[in-house]
Parts: sequence; structure tokens; C-alpha cells
Amino acid sequence: MRYVDEESTAYGGELVADVLKAHGIPYLFCLSGGHISPILVACEKHGIRIIDTRHEANAAFAADAVSRLSGKIGVCVVTAGPGLTNTVTAIKNAQMAESPLLLIGGCAANLSKGRGALQDIDHMSVFKSICKYTVSVKRVRQIPNLLRKAICIAQSGTPGPVFVEFPIDVLYPFYLVENELGIKPNPRALADKIANLYLSTYIRGTFAGAFDEQILTPIRPQIPYALKQSIQKAAQLVQKAKSPVCLLGSQSTLPPTSTSDLVEALESMNIPCFLGGMARGLLGRNSSIQFRHCRKDALKEADVVLLIGTVCDFRLGYGKVLSRKSKIIIVNRNSTSLYQNSDVFWKPTLAIEGDPADFIVRLNKYLLEKNYKCSNSWIETLRNKDNIKEEINR
Repeated sequence: MRYVDEESTAYGGELVADVLKAHGIPYLFCLSGGHISPILVACEKHGIRIIDTRHEANAAFAADAVSRLSGKIGVCVVTAGPGLTNTVTAIKNAQMAESPLLLIGGCAANLSKGRGALQDIDHMSVFKSICKYTVSVKRVRQIPNLLRKAICIAQSGTPGPVFVEFPIDVLYPFYLVENELGIKPNPRALADKIANLYLSTYIRGTFAGAFDEQILTPIRPQIPYALKQSIQKAAQLVQKAKSPVCLLGSQSTLPPTSTSDLVEALESMNIPCFLGGMARGLLGRNSSIQFRHCRKDALKEADVVLLIGTVCDFRLGYGKVLSRKSKIIIVNRNSTSLYQNSDVFWKPTLAIEGDPADFIVRLNKYLLEKNYKCSNSWIETLRNKDNIKEEINR
């Protein structure tokens, strides 16, 4: 049995703050409540800014926005029951946008679950289908490892939201939890003695080894990278292309590859680009390779199409806008997304599971060795079409 320091005033909320601090989290968004108060108090002491909102959905949307704009995981902390259910729309939005987000929620004490405790609902069932990872903390000593794991999963592979549930008895100090359990001093009745033994065993198990030294630093996210031979095959297709087109989606802006390296590679290849999702604005307003209005024409005439971090969903007519004559190279962190709606209206020539931005940077290196650069005549053809539609839209 691990040691239990019954005199300690340390509490689980401090461990949560320790982990967030070690992960470089500068602020979190919340709507305060009693179930999560120890987390907020500890975070404030650690210098983590607490941004209180007027609705839990706003807190989750704000955490999502921070994640997308900063490249770091956003954190949202809300109370139990309706506090958590109020975030559902925002969490689903983060899932669909492939945005890494850590949702921390309070809940009834482990011993009180299912017994009619305040705001006691089955949070895990609510969030299981919209989060990459859901877990409920059972022991105080589990806090650092479970939080580190959750943050890593949120940023690994295809990013997305994760949910960590904190029962109230793993957040407060030992003496307060002990008082709330109602252990009777010097019981005489056998039933009271049995109840005392059960409750004492429970609380000692909850706090056993709670504040032993543990690793707090981040676990390296697992990110898929394109195989060397896949990039070589893609380079061979692009080399032969006379009218290539590149469509970039939100995944192309994800770390660890910097957007500046991505832009440099795109400009070097000189391939016409259409931007969507978080990739909008990537190339700047006056970029010579960015086009906005002639995507349908470009895809109709393109001999090679690069789908970089984008998928064939409704935005591409489920693949209908792609020409069957085009060679399609699709790159995505999610292997399922590579073949979304395929074999009906379109089929990938080369499907590559890997980080989109890293793929473009490495592809450019291969093409530079072959002195490849997309023809300016193709750029001019599309520019003329784009300008005509720009004038019509004014």
C-alpha cells in the first residue's frame, strides 16, 4: 500500500495545474463551479490566466479558437452535469475541425456516482462519440499520467478533442474529503464499524501515493509522416504535369512544420493553389499562386491535383468536381479520409497517410533537385479566368 499523508493540505487541483504549467498552457477558459474550484484556484496560483465566460459553450469555442490560431492545445474547464452538456456543440465542432482541445470537467465523487448526487450524469457516454479519448480519474495519483496522455492523444495523428473527468473527491485535500465522507468516531454498532472500514479503505486508496514525485512534462505526440517512396512517386507525377493544381485544407497548417516553411515550398513549386479552412490567408492577399474564383475550371483542366489536408466531402461535391482524367494525389493524417467518397465519382492515384505540410516541404526538395517549377503560362491562364470572375463579383 502506498503512503497516505493524512496531514497534508496538498490537493489534486494542484496536480492539474502542475501538468498544465509543464505543458506551457498560458490560460484556460471556464465557467466556474464548485466541482472544479480547486483546479481554478491552483491554476491562478501557478500564473495560468483564468478566463471566465458567461456560458460553457463560449468557453469551449474559445479554447478551440486558441488551438487553431496558436498551434497549441486549447483548454476548457467546466463544472459537472449541465456545465459539461452545454459544451457539446463546441466539442463536436472541434472534432469536425480536427482541432486539439482538452476538456476538463468536474463530477460527483466516485463514491456518490449513480446515487443521485448533485449534477450527477453519465458524462462518459455523452462525450465518447465526439472525443478521441475519454477518461475518469479514480485516484489522485493518476492525475499527472492521465492528463499527459490525454494531451498527447489530442495532438497525435488526426488532432481532436479529449475529455478528462475529475470526481470532486480527487481534487480537494484529504481532510476535507474525509469530513465529507462522514466517518463516525468510535463507532459501537457493527454496521457503523463496517461502514467506517469501507470508507477509510476507500479514502486511503484514493489518496495513496497521491503526491509522490511524478513526471509532468509533455509526451511527444505521434504524427504520421509520408514514406520516402511515396514522396518520390508523387514527385514523378508532378514532374510530368503541365497543369497541376493544389488544394490545401486545415491540416496543412498544423504543427510541427511551420507555415513559413510551407509557404516557401509552395512558392518554390509555383503550383496554383486554392485554400480552404484554416489554410485561408496562408499565402497572403497578393500571392501570385493563390486563386479564389476559378477552382471549377482549374480542376476540370488540371492533369494533376494535389489534395493536401483536404477531403472529398460536400465542399468538393463528394468528388464530382474532379476530372476522371486527372491524376489525384491526396495526403491526409487520417487514413479513412484518404478514400472518403472514392470509387464513385473519383479515385486517388496516390493516397498518402502523412502530415500534409511536411509532405509539401519534402516534395519540394525532390522537385528542386530536378529543377521543377510549374509553367508560368498555366498560372497566367488561371489568373485571367480568376480576374474575370473577380470583376463579375464586384
